[in-house]
Amino acid sequence: MNWLLVVAGALIGAPLRYLTDRAVQARQGTAFPWGTLTVNVVGCLILGVVTGAVAAGAASPHTQLLLGTGLCGALTTYSTFSYETLRLAEEGAGFSAVANAVGSVAAGLGAAFVGVAVAEALWL
Repeated sequence: MNWLLVVAGALIGAPLRYLTDRAVQARQGTAFPWGTLTVNVVGCLILGVVTGAVAAGAASPHTQLLLGTGLCGALTTYSTFSYETLRLAEEGAGFSAVANAVGSVAAGLGAAFVGVAVAEALWL
């Protein structure tokens, strides 16, 4: 049962990641990976809210599996983030590579903290 929840969440998260990345990149027209940054930050925010809701008892562990592990696991992408950062560095865009690495980690952590804070404000 648990693995089906993870698969169901991933079935939504993976196409959502692809479509979001393509839509964001089409509007930017730069080499900077704004699409990956967007899905990673949004995924961190959702995971923070879900984690806070489960910790407060407002959501079940099954919700954590469906949305946290499945949806956010497929929506976010550390491997693509790493590859794109390396590609920027190899292409001589050192500032963009550092900005992507630092900005992605900082924005992701910030989004996760905001998500947990929102959940605590709503359910505690």
